[in-house]
Amino acid sequence: MNIHEIKSLTEPGVEVFSTLTEAQLRHRLDTSKGIFIAESPKVIRVALGEGYEPVSLLCEEKHITGDAADIISQCGDIPVFTGSRELLASLTGYTLTRGVLCAMRRPQEKSVAEICSQARRIVVIDGVVDTTNIGAIFRSAAALGIDGVLLTRNSCDPLNRRSIRVSMGSVFLVPWTWIDTPLTTLHDYGFQTAAMALTHNSISIDNPILKNIPRLAIVMGTEGDGLPQETISEADYVVRIPMHHHVDSLNVAAAAALAFWELRSKTF
Repeated sequence: MNIHEIKSLTEPGVEVFSTLTEAQLRHRLDTSKGIFIAESPKVIRVALGEGYEPVSLLCEEKHITGDAADIISQCGDIPVFTGSRELLASLTGYTLTRGVLCAMRRPQEKSVAEICSQARRIVVIDGVVDTTNIGAIFRSAAALGIDGVLLTRNSCDPLNRRSIRVSMGSVFLVPWTWIDTPLTTLHDYGFQTAAMALTHNSISIDNPILKNIPRLAIVMGTEGDGLPQETISEADYVVRIPMHHHVDSLNVAAAAALAFWELRSKTF
């Protein structure tokens, strides 16, 4: 094992865990060599199982022969940095990681065509910036039969540390990529689109016509303002979740989970 005992979080190689920001990790050297951090043994195992490439590990000494032993054995000769609990606890959020962090290589970005090719149900995330909501949406997507995720560039990065943690590793289970073209381009892949929004011409989410659509893209908007009017206008359907007690809307993560289940493919 390639073990490095550290006395300071400023030692070479440790900066990926201690000082580099999310933006710096994402664009480290160049975008094709970006890094992200997976936290906790369970989440790291999910990433490794899906073929993500480990770069280095950081954990307490007790985890080398404990919770991280099987992970280390899978990772080959990558550096394993270890230090006292007191030192590692000075890392922001360390107490939430179950004592093990893994720096991993960002995968090559997929194309929209790859995401859509075999999919029946996808979600388009438009402008959602809250990391917790992104993680929760991915967890629901993985659990409730969504085949792929497309995100507009003004949405949060799914490989953000908090998004990964909240998703419990589900961001590794559902293929995703960024979408830079209008919503209508999804017609080229055989998809009809359903924008989740409250408008005068929206239909209820339990409308039978929606379940009978072979390939459907469910479009979710921001936590505050919802979807842009342009996106709503481009959609084939505008869909609402009926509300009671004068509640006007749900949190986007809760709305997504409900929509994924209600609009699931007949084959699910």
